[in-house]
Amino acid sequence: SENPSVTLFREYLRIDTVHPKPDYDAAVRFLERVGTDLGLACQKVEVCQGRVVLVLTWQGTNPRLRSILLNSHTDVVPVFEEHWTYPPFEAVKDSQGNIYARGAQDMKCVSIQYLEAIRRLKTEGKSFARTIHLTFVPDEEVGGHKGMEMFVQRPEFKALNVGFAMDEGLASPSDTFSVFYGERSPWWIKVKCMGSPGHGSRFISNTAAEKMHKVINSFLAFRESEKQRLKSDSSLTLGDVTSLNMTMLEGGVSFNVVPSEMAASFDIRIPPTVDLKAFEEQVATWCRGAGDGVTYEFHQKCMDQHITSTEESDPWWKAFSGVCRDMKLQLKLEIFPAATDSRYIRAVRHPAIGFSPMNRTPVLLHDHNEFLNEQVFLRGIEIYARLLTALASVPPLPAEG
Repeated sequence: SENPSVTLFREYLRIDTVHPKPDYDAAVRFLERVGTDLGLACQKVEVCQGRVVLVLTWQGTNPRLRSILLNSHTDVVPVFEEHWTYPPFEAVKDSQGNIYARGAQDMKCVSIQYLEAIRRLKTEGKSFARTIHLTFVPDEEVGGHKGMEMFVQRPEFKALNVGFAMDEGLASPSDTFSVFYGERSPWWIKVKCMGSPGHGSRFISNTAAEKMHKVINSFLAFRESEKQRLKSDSSLTLGDVTSLNMTMLEGGVSFNVVPSEMAASFDIRIPPTVDLKAFEEQVATWCRGAGDGVTYEFHQKCMDQHITSTEESDPWWKAFSGVCRDMKLQLKLEIFPAATDSRYIRAVRHPAIGFSPMNRTPVLLHDHNEFLNEQVFLRGIEIYARLLTALASVPPLPAEG
């Protein structure tokens, strides 16, 4: 008696695409099978060895018009099985209809909702002027560097002629649906402090540890100020402030040896409202203030700050928001607090919205016991079917002749 869309969702969840060794081949075979069943054209693009982007296409009646891109990633993050009520790759459904699996929220649900929305529209005999492409990409959970970041530079991506893209969002525990029109820029910074070494019994001057103490104090004081700013202003969300966390600390060889070098690594996420050049100068000031021999290097430095228009005068947003009004969906517009593949799409100047239709659902991505209720999942298919109808029917834009 289970809805076939739910059965398909659970089948996908059972494919083990967890890092560090995701079974991408199995995922691509499964998705290609579903796409073929739906009569969609299939293309596989190997962006680098062992990393394939699958593109499924529903051709529009006017291929010259810019297309709609539906993006999702196939990989999922690791699990700690001892903390799970059910095995994380068995997609167990409990008596309340909650489906437990890694990827239930992030983001295998969205992949199947896209496909099942297209199945519904095709069954109803619908066709649209604009082409709809679905991309299923690898490695999003490890930064997208061997996935979407490479794909957007390929001629195969340019040939998709993208006009508007949708990608993942977040669950919302309230009645509202979160919609993300931009992202914070992720910066990963490693600060190295060089100092005088010596015996652990002496008061040695100018040590690496003393400098590191100053660095950490400066960074964490800024962290506290941003934390308090978020706490004191109810209009702000996490995506509106700069988060900063020290994530690694290295140095030393023995209890009785003062080290000549120490290093601290920081994960910083910066909203699009912040001047990035000015922020880097602030980082440089903190390091200079700690003394000589203090340097920093970037392990990730995203400088793109493009956001997607949410003005009603924008034809794409008008189509998206119009459907939500008609369906009485309450939207909350936000800057995404972490990072998704949307940033690479926006960086090549295509508007992208992050949206996963999961309200009244606890946010459990990357958490233990990740689940999604089957009724929320099925409602999402209905929402996507309406959204695709509107977006793929946006009239020709001035630039499209």
